[in-house]
Amino acid sequence: MSSLKAKELSRIGYTDDRARSLVINIFSKHFKHHSKEAAIALLNDIKERPATYRDDEVLGKIAATFLDEVPVKTFRAHTLLEDAGDVKVYGAKEIEAGARRQMETAMTLPVAVQGALMPDAHTGYGLPIGGVLATHNAVIPYAVGIDIGCRMALSILDTGESFMKRYAFQLKTALKEFTHFGLEGGLDIEQEHAVLDHPTFQATALLRKLQGKAARQLGTSGTGNHFVEFGLISLHEGNALGIAAGEYLALLSHSGSRGLGASVAQHYTKIAMDTCKLPREAQQLAWLDMDTEAGQEYWMSMQLAGDYAKACHDRIHANLLKATGLQALATIENHHNFAWEDTLADGRKVIIHRKGATPAHAGELGIIPGSMTTPAYLVSGKGVPASLYSASHGAGRAMSRKRAKENVTMSALKKMLADANVTLIGGSVEENPLAYKDIERVIDAQQELVNIEGRFIPRIVRMYKE
Repeated sequence: MSSLKAKELSRIGYTDDRARSLVINIFSKHFKHHSKEAAIALLNDIKERPATYRDDEVLGKIAATFLDEVPVKTFRAHTLLEDAGDVKVYGAKEIEAGARRQMETAMTLPVAVQGALMPDAHTGYGLPIGGVLATHNAVIPYAVGIDIGCRMALSILDTGESFMKRYAFQLKTALKEFTHFGLEGGLDIEQEHAVLDHPTFQATALLRKLQGKAARQLGTSGTGNHFVEFGLISLHEGNALGIAAGEYLALLSHSGSRGLGASVAQHYTKIAMDTCKLPREAQQLAWLDMDTEAGQEYWMSMQLAGDYAKACHDRIHANLLKATGLQALATIENHHNFAWEDTLADGRKVIIHRKGATPAHAGELGIIPGSMTTPAYLVSGKGVPASLYSASHGAGRAMSRKRAKENVTMSALKKMLADANVTLIGGSVEENPLAYKDIERVIDAQQELVNIEGRFIPRIVRMYKE
């Protein structure tokens, strides 16, 4: 069914955005094994005889788009639970009280099932950064975050430190010419990726409007703590990659879904807050039921934003490897702002939101970065149920950006960089190393969650400069 595109749906009478969105979601989930001919025949029958399918649990929503019934905009008010559910906290000494309060509030939601707080946690909007929340049949846009699909990607390259020393200038030049940072703009090179032709871009008016911007921003990065950097990774003996232990040149990137993800997050957060009324302290945790039209649209749009974020990293790594003539021995990547359908240890089906947390199922590889001068860790998960199969997504902020700007001078930052033997292209004092927690303590606080497979040290770092 996934091969049916929006134009084909229009030709058989599915001209409404809502109808097409429902068809793509419902048929990809429940009728993915149908042939195209069978799918079209069923869709035609729904269109011709919608009343027949009105009460069908799965197809009734599609049928409703052809019935002459005026939809009524409604909202539902919810009260919070008197007692918050339990939250498993890792590295409690490293976590500010505000983040813990936010997590406790999240656990009073009627849809909350289980929660966990990672050692890099700090206060955010709605769910704290570093918060992990399992819900029943509900997705919370602000528990995913504005930068949907923000993720890490690490390419381990077929050379070592000698290449970096000999060709440092070429590596710097490649970072300057083949990366772009900022809210707008893009690279002055022609780029292609299959994600730009994804049929989901035609499923809603919002996504159609965003397709052009997605094409312009492909292979670029945002502001704040996003980066692209070359460094050296030491792989441990017997690592999960099966690569010989030793030191390798590596390329590490941190970025998300750009304007596409931000627009999707803002659009559906508003819908959630308009239809799911909560007490003031929990307003930003408004959810969308998974069996509603808006819930299905958000889920579909979130998946596309995640695929697009991956595509941006694909292009960043492909462009830089082509420019330097290097080859990747392996590439490891993971989302850390996303929601997944998953199953708890007791068999319950849930939606797990990780807002600044790394998936860490047993054997699952991920990357936990530090700062522009401190290590990043290549890890494999241990699959701990109490953590909702998660680990931290980085060191976590110790200072707000405002406080970091007020407390550290550019000259002090330059000294930190020199002491760490790091070259910074762009960047700002807001992202200085002191603005982050000690990555070693954060890693130590989650020994039961992950195995360490390798340690990456940054050497040439590119970030956004105001």
